[in-house]
Amino acid sequence: MTHPEPTRLPDRLRDTQRLLFIAKHARWTGGLHPDDGNHALYHRETREILEGLGIPLVVENDYAALFTRPEADFVFPLLNRGGFYNSEMLLPLLCNRLGLPYVGASPIVRGLSDDKHLTKLEAAARGVPTAPWTLFRRGAPVDVSRCPPAKRWVIKPNNSSASWGIRDAHDRLELAQAVAEIHSLDHDAIVEPFLDGSDVEVPVITCRGEPTMLPMMIFEQADPTHLRTYQEKRDLVDRSAKYSLKLFDAGALAEQIIDYTRRMAEVFRPFDYGRFEFRIDFATGEVRLLEVNLNCNLWSDKVFGRAAVAAGFTQADLIETIVAESMIRQLVGFARRDAT
Repeated sequence: MTHPEPTRLPDRLRDTQRLLFIAKHARWTGGLHPDDGNHALYHRETREILEGLGIPLVVENDYAALFTRPEADFVFPLLNRGGFYNSEMLLPLLCNRLGLPYVGASPIVRGLSDDKHLTKLEAAARGVPTAPWTLFRRGAPVDVSRCPPAKRWVIKPNNSSASWGIRDAHDRLELAQAVAEIHSLDHDAIVEPFLDGSDVEVPVITCRGEPTMLPMMIFEQADPTHLRTYQEKRDLVDRSAKYSLKLFDAGALAEQIIDYTRRMAEVFRPFDYGRFEFRIDFATGEVRLLEVNLNCNLWSDKVFGRAAVAAGFTQADLIETIVAESMIRQLVGFARRDAT
């Protein structure tokens, strides 16, 4: 782990670039959203920080803003989940079509990380352990006898975030029904044995052009068998007695996670920021990769925001660093970095 310093937006970029911020709740002014919960607060907070950077800011909340070239030179895209299959890739694709640089990974890399099956294949190729899994693409035959044996399975959309659509099953009849339900949502389904334990989150940003880990956090569960839900993650229900978010430091286990994160980060470079998630079973000492979330939630009250504070950043430092590093990478280049 390192002790990173915030990256400031160079004056020549601040003075010459116009930034487009596009997010579902980019114009939100209220509290919790009735469906999306704290996501609306996150988008509002990010917009307000960007407004304070002193760079001309255009604010939009719909993909249509990029159907033709906007009055902007650089894009900060947070409209990641558009309510349709593979929506994670649309904004960077629209930017590429218009020749606009943007924060985050390329569309194909965004798709690679968003597809949990493909991420697991990358992990297996690099010796990073995951739970065994079976993928059921929509339209392909479903034979749940192919699933790894387990007393309990987790079934979820292969492309989703914040545990949207997640469910569990305790026998193969329930398992088949759960897969059918995921398919009815127009998503592929991935099935894994449920892993007891708590989730360790590794936030990674770019500093001086290199992937840099912020302090690790853990969702410490009161019950290691609890299945965290979308409603809990979006603060739509009370989950205070179920798990809590804390800084994580567990010696050898932490070193193991750092090693695994370094291996996986190389798969996706350059990605500007992302969260690498692991499940730890403290009873056995096993560490397994769960998934990788690029362009993930940066809200100050979630993993990234709290890890940034632990690293000595303010939330404004975090957002400025992400935007500045991405702009420097694409508009200034590595060769001129030291002159910024």
